[in-house]
Amino acid sequence: MPGTLTLAATPLGNPSDASARLVSALEKADLIAAEDTRRVRRLADDLQVQLHGQIVSLFAGNEAARTEQLLRRLDANEDVLLLTDAGMPVVSDPGYRLVAGCASADIPVTVLPGPSAVLAALAVSGLPADRFCFEGFLPRKGAERKERLSQLAGERRTAVLFESPRRTEALLKDLVAALGDDRQACVCRELTKTHEEVIRGSLGDLLSWSQSGVRGEITVVLAGAVKTQIVGNPESWRAEVTGLVTAGMSRRDAVDQVAATSGAPRREVYRAVHD
Repeated sequence: MPGTLTLAATPLGNPSDASARLVSALEKADLIAAEDTRRVRRLADDLQVQLHGQIVSLFAGNEAARTEQLLRRLDANEDVLLLTDAGMPVVSDPGYRLVAGCASADIPVTVLPGPSAVLAALAVSGLPADRFCFEGFLPRKGAERKERLSQLAGERRTAVLFESPRRTEALLKDLVAALGDDRQACVCRELTKTHEEVIRGSLGDLLSWSQSGVRGEITVVLAGAVKTQIVGNPESWRAEVTGLVTAGMSRRDAVDQVAATSGAPRREVYRAVHD
């Protein structure tokens, strides 16, 4: 029989959030795969846990090769405990390839639930949480980033994003450009840590806040788009796009802008221009 892969959620910052099951798993683990081996040793020290098992790294740079090694060891009846730096493995962190490999090979996978930056930020944001989507880290630049921002402009569900502190101002600036400065949002900084901060307001307000400098782990929660009355018709949208293109805007960006200002679905504006 193969071994079992156990995914274990770790504290976001406060070690006291560790579950009793996580403490027990760390003490008993024969093989621990960690995003940062130093972090897991520090966590063990904070929890006063004596680690007895082997600790190996599993991070973005070695994930492909390490996954193959761990699958072989799991297939040889060894159990593996998988940890990320904070929160749940796989969620914008390494581990997907390993879990997918286990699923393909019929290797058992179980989970020790616990802290999640996504759910913690959503809960304290004050924004609707009955329906939400998780966007993780947006592409840093280029057409793919524009496309994701365009999709968020029309997204009716509350959206949760991750961002590094040094790029938070740039993210908020792009969100203002794509969604407008009055869209409500929340920035959660250093959740569960000593300097935890939750800032709520419009995107314009949050952009102003970010310009004095941002530090710490950041999670951004965006209110969903409000359904608005569609303004205009296909002929007027076609005329507006033509005018913007004549003024020097790319056709793609012109379609995005007209869709945003008219409230019409982008596909309808696109169809009006190309039919």
